Amino acid sequence: MAKSGGQKGRLLALREILLRQTDEEHGLTLAQLQGELEGRGLAAERKSLYDDIETLRLYGLDVMREGRRYFVAERPFQLPELKLLVDAVQACKFITRRKSDQLIGKVEGLCSAHQARQLQRQVYVAGRVKTENEAVYFSVDALHGAISQGVQVSFVYEEWALAPGGRRFVRRARRDGQAYRVSPWALTWDDENYYLIAFDSRSEAIRHYRVDKMAHIRPLPEMPREGADAFANFDMGAYSKGVFGMFGGEEETLLLWFAPTLAGVVADRFGPETPLRPVGEGFAVRVKVRVSPPFWSWLFGLGAGARILEPPEAVNAYLRYARETLAPYGEGEQ
Repeated sequence: MAKSGGQKGRLLALREILLRQTDEEHGLTLAQLQGELEGRGLAAERKSLYDDIETLRLYGLDVMREGRRYFVAERPFQLPELKLLVDAVQACKFITRRKSDQLIGKVEGLCSAHQARQLQRQVYVAGRVKTENEAVYFSVDALHGAISQGVQVSFVYEEWALAPGGRRFVRRARRDGQAYRVSPWALTWDDENYYLIAFDSRSEAIRHYRVDKMAHIRPLPEMPREGADAFANFDMGAYSKGVFGMFGGEEETLLLWFAPTLAGVVADRFGPETPLRPVGEGFAVRVKVRVSPPFWSWLFGLGAGARILEPPEAVNAYLRYARETLAPYGEGEQ
């Protein structure tokens, strides 16, 4: 037999029923709402339900009526927005598969059960490589805390290596496990990974570290953050554009030439606001990049449509990289 349960308990239950079981395409009649409440052991007369629905409206729940059916219309997140969030979580490499499922389940709680089924159809991405480091979420939180407190952090930096026998990959600590100590300034998302941007007092330079490779992160409250001068005019956007694959290297200013067909590639890489000038049948741009193997690979992949004009040192370095890359193949076909 149904019990009254009090107006507050009935209001909370009614709010949950409307949020989880209704949307613009799926409504419930008063009789159905009564049945749902009675199934939870809560009695509700028709008049009291009218009053409860009006109370929920007054306190911000957008309950609409269409014919005999009631449903929640506007929500904090619309279904297309939730689909974007789900896709972002699923595509994110630094979130483990287990945590992805948990987060997507929580996102599904922001819409009706009917809409949640549409989100589930958005979830599966075949062959997606995901990290195995479950601690990355706590790492991000610890780093955000250190940044807001303005203190240094220590951590062990790990990498993948071949196990003895060469039949599987294992994680190993760099520097033989010796802890890194840096001053954290920002977290950024690049190349499908989370990175910490920090000041390294040993080299007196700005460095970046992949968060999922950082272990045993420990804020150092007794050590104030350093590197304020280095970050005074730091431009995160410019830094990301100049660093290929978040791979370190010396920053250099290069004059690069491109064929007209590569205009989109250059705009995507360096930004559509990048100044350019016509040179021959193409155009040239002067940009700052961190010269590294990923940069050479990017340039090499563009083929004859891209080349370095200056400085000569960079041209020679690129030629050496190309020769060393091709050397294992010998002369090839004549």
